[in-house]
Amino acid sequence: MNWITNYVRPKINSLFSRREVPENLWTKCPECGTMLFHRELSGNLNVCSSCDHHMAISPRERFEALFDGGIFTEVRVPDPVADPLHFRDQKKYPDRVKAAQKASGEKDAMLVAEGEVLRTPIIAAAQDFSFMAGSMGMYVGNAIIAAAERAVKLKRPLVLFSASGGARMQEGMLSLMQMPRTTVAVQMLKEAGLPYIVVLTHPTTGGVTASYAMLGDVQIAEPNAQIGFAGARVIEQTIREKLPEGFQRAEYLLDHGMLDRVVHRKAMKDELVGLVRMLMAMPPAIKGDLPAPVAAEPVEAKA
Repeated sequence: MNWITNYVRPKINSLFSRREVPENLWTKCPECGTMLFHRELSGNLNVCSSCDHHMAISPRERFEALFDGGIFTEVRVPDPVADPLHFRDQKKYPDRVKAAQKASGEKDAMLVAEGEVLRTPIIAAAQDFSFMAGSMGMYVGNAIIAAAERAVKLKRPLVLFSASGGARMQEGMLSLMQMPRTTVAVQMLKEAGLPYIVVLTHPTTGGVTASYAMLGDVQIAEPNAQIGFAGARVIEQTIREKLPEGFQRAEYLLDHGMLDRVVHRKAMKDELVGLVRMLMAMPPAIKGDLPAPVAAEPVEAKA
């Protein structure tokens, strides 16, 4: 037995060998390239601490930061037909949905919840861009209708966070039919005299922009969010002109009257509460420590 080979060398190698580091501890900012520690990034609401770039945030994470104590109750959304067109490209549509569900941990591209924000009761709906690009299918249409019906029943305002590439091609015409369906849902809120506030996040495009995302009583956007119908390259090829710098970005749309405000994600809670209380003729919110509300059972929504 060689003592140096069998004992000393392995011991030295173990001291100086590279330790395995989990890959998800650091995130690179796509805007400035800064490496951000995952806990720091999460605590900053997925906003880069170096350049203030607003990265994607899941609906569940957004709601945990929005609602008092991070507590909210999910509103059940009726399940649509699983594969109405039996669509298949490189893989079957149900297989794509299952893969997206596994990756995101959510049922589909929209989450609906109810709760209190600074003691202000609201209904909130948020799209998940990581779920098949937040595409608008029948489930998303059902979710917005369920949110509107719940808001009317409880006489609460509806706040919607949009993030989508447009309609879901695997559902064809049925996905396009969600545009008039969601428009009718928004009209229900208007007839009930309830505020409908839309927060457009990066990106919001296609049929979503052409329907419920631009029908709010107040239109808010996160900084530098891309908002539009067709892509900038398609528009340039169609009109054969060079588009202005920053075209389809939130700040450009604000300057040209398409938006009411551009609000930083950290200031969004106070902004929404102020708007809701003003539109609902409620007194201003009282700042201070808030008791955590008790979570209730999920509520049923009509089909």
